[in-house]
Amino acid sequence: MATVVVEGLSKTFRGGKRALKDVSVSVDRGEMVALIGASGSGKSTLIRHVAGLVQADRNDGCKVMVGDRPVQTDGRLTTDARDIRRDIGVIFQQFNLVGRLSVLTNVLTGVLGRVPAVRGTLGLFSRDEKIVAMQALARVGIAETARQRASTLSGGQQQRAAIARAMVQGAQIVLADEPIASLDPASAKRVMEALSEINRNDGITVVVSLHQVEYARRYCPRTVALRDGEVAYDGPSEALTHDFLRELYGDASEELVLPDVPERAPRPQIALQPAVAFAGA
Repeated sequence: MATVVVEGLSKTFRGGKRALKDVSVSVDRGEMVALIGASGSGKSTLIRHVAGLVQADRNDGCKVMVGDRPVQTDGRLTTDARDIRRDIGVIFQQFNLVGRLSVLTNVLTGVLGRVPAVRGTLGLFSRDEKIVAMQALARVGIAETARQRASTLSGGQQQRAAIARAMVQGAQIVLADEPIASLDPASAKRVMEALSEINRNDGITVVVSLHQVEYARRYCPRTVALRDGEVAYDGPSEALTHDFLRELYGDASEELVLPDVPERAPRPQIALQPAVAFAGA
C-alpha cells in the first residue's frame, strides 16, 4: 500500500526557474527510498512538497497524498495539511535544534503537536513523555548527552537527536533532506544506520535525499534519481553503477560518487527512459 503518492507535480520559482517538471512517484508503506541527484535536481523541493511546506504550481491533476489523505491538490494545500504533518518527521541538513536547550528538551518538542498548547509553551512534559524521549535517545546511541546543551553536540550527534525527535513525534513517515551532507564519513554512517534501524524495526517509511550514491546502495533498496527536475530513474539501488550514473548525469555524476569507492554491482542493462512505475504510482 502506497503511503506517499505524488502525481503530476510541477514547481516554478520566481524568475521562471522550473524546479520540478510533472513529477510522479510513489513510496510504499515501510520502504526506505533514496532520492538522489546532482545539485539543483529538485530533491529538496520534492521533499518540501510532500511535507506540505510549499505549494506546487496550480495545475489540474497535481496531487500529493500521505497515507490516504491529500496534502495538496491542484497546487493548493488542503485544510488537513497541518494535521497530516503530525505524522511526518522532517529532518533537515541543518539539524533545526535549539542550541541553548538541552538535548532532552529538543527531543521532547516532538510531542508538541499532540499535547495542549499551554503545556507545550511552558515546557511541562510528563514523566512518561520524558521516558519515551530517553528511550529514543538510547536507540540512536546518544542517551548520555540528554542533559547537555544541544549546541555542544557534534553534527552527527545533533542529527541523531533530530531522528530521536521524529521518533517521539510518533512519525509514520520520515523525510530526511540531505541529513549527512555536512558530516564526516563515520558520523554519516551512524546517522544512516539510525534511519535504517527505525525503518527496519518500527516499519517507519523513510525517504532520504542523498548526495552520495554509495550510501543509497548501502542502505536503501530503492532509489529515485532526479535530473533537471524530472524523474530519470526509479528502481533498485544496486543498479546505480558509476558507468550508469555517467550515462544519467554526464560530468555531474562525479559529485554523486565518493572517491576511491569500488563498484558494488554489475552495470545494469537499463535504457534511459521515463521512470519504472512502482506500486501505487
